[in-house]
Amino acid sequence: MNSLAPLPTPSGSASANPCIGVFDSGVGGLTVLRELHRVLPGVPLHYVADSANAPYGQRTPEFIIQRCLVLTEHLRQAGAQVLVLACNTATAHAIGALRQRWPDLPIVGTEPGIKPAVAASRNGRIGVMATTSTIGSARYRGLIERHAGTAQVHSQACPGLVDLIETGELDSPALHKLLHELCLPLKQADVDTVLMGCTHYPLIQAQIQAVLGPQVQLLNIETAVAQQAARLWGELKLPATAAEMVLETTGDAAALSSFVQRALGWQLQARSLST
Repeated sequence: MNSLAPLPTPSGSASANPCIGVFDSGVGGLTVLRELHRVLPGVPLHYVADSANAPYGQRTPEFIIQRCLVLTEHLRQAGAQVLVLACNTATAHAIGALRQRWPDLPIVGTEPGIKPAVAASRNGRIGVMATTSTIGSARYRGLIERHAGTAQVHSQACPGLVDLIETGELDSPALHKLLHELCLPLKQADVDTVLMGCTHYPLIQAQIQAVLGPQVQLLNIETAVAQQAARLWGELKLPATAAEMVLETTGDAAALSSFVQRALGWQLQARSLST
């Protein structure tokens, strides 16, 4: 049974209960939320799943930026003092626009950790599984240029994978079939390290590992994101508060509540968001 209590409905003013605001295109950011709660068990967390517009990986950069601006403003009005973009695609396309609009708001992005992957690899062959939009972004190309060095980076776009995860198909034949198709090029490239470049993917980490084999190490970025958010929250020196949480979605609130219970074991009721 989860010990978190729901936050009261946001008042719509900047003086709402101070919290860390977190958003993703859907349920993927729950992996970041889980780490945030582990690292900061006494801090209120407010999560928004933009499920009505998921997945972002198939959207245009302009659409992604607009959604991120809308959701950030909503979380600011709900009291967010630190913002976490729990989405690699949103970070790749929108974090610059958000920092320009709100220069005083501490913002933590989520992006593939090319540098730690290079350090972890034994043979210098690295795979990155991410959305088509992330892999096609200038920010992702910049990460490779700055941190890959002599390592070979094999970028694997994963269209359709987020869609299956969003519907809760975490162990279906369709999911396993798609994973075999997506992982085959990485296996043929003899990678020994694979970065999960989407926060949705750790929800099926065991399934990905089974397809790649035990010789391949899987890396994710959620812990580093949570630790960075914790550092920024600590710098604000806000009074201690209860470990409260709110879950909102632009999609089906009952479906999100059910997913959270199955994936995280948390007994929380999500509510609908019309923004």
